[in-house]
Amino acid sequence: MLLALSFAGMMIVLEKIIFFQRTKIHVGDLMLGLANHVRKGAHDEALREAARAPGSVARVAHATLMRHYLPRADLRDISMEAGQMEVPRIEKNLRGLYTVALIAPLVGLLGTVNGLIVTFAKMSQSSGLSSNLDMTKGIYQALITTGLGLLVAVPAYLFYLYFVGRTKRLVHRIERGAIEIVNIICDERDAPKLDPVGGSDSEEIKKSPINKAAKNSKGSKK
Repeated sequence: MLLALSFAGMMIVLEKIIFFQRTKIHVGDLMLGLANHVRKGAHDEALREAARAPGSVARVAHATLMRHYLPRADLRDISMEAGQMEVPRIEKNLRGLYTVALIAPLVGLLGTVNGLIVTFAKMSQSSGLSSNLDMTKGIYQALITTGLGLLVAVPAYLFYLYFVGRTKRLVHRIERGAIEIVNIICDERDAPKLDPVGGSDSEEIKKSPINKAAKNSKGSKK
């Protein structure tokens, strides 16, 4: 039983290490690249870059960019929903690792109790003629299971705490990335569009009453 628990715990630890290595990404660099595409109006390029990038943050950004035309409130809801869908994938098998850390000492204690029962049963059958050496040997063998249970449980619990911390940090990065991508899309969409030649100010000058009066005065002189 302890061998099966130790094998299961080892497999879960390896799976989580590989998962966090694959999802490792610099959020700032990703958001900077997406912001450059969005400012240029190249939403297709931004979608392709988000699709190529690994990790949960990139998937949340991709889901938000697919509906970049929606209002800010709707985009915020979409990004939050996409982030919530990533949480079960991040927390996968953490309960299993916690279960290994919780059950392994109990299994070891059960083995110890069973070993003590067997030892004292043998002593009673020998009518009290067994030596102290036999009793010590039986207790020693019984306590081995408790030691093995703790040997499995302590590393499993330490890895569980480590992965819980990694999970919380990753969820925080997802929330931050969701807020940033919504702000990038909405700020670019709400920003004033400048005229390539003279900007928006030149159009206002052409339409101003002073400019119209100047044109009328020139026409009256002719």
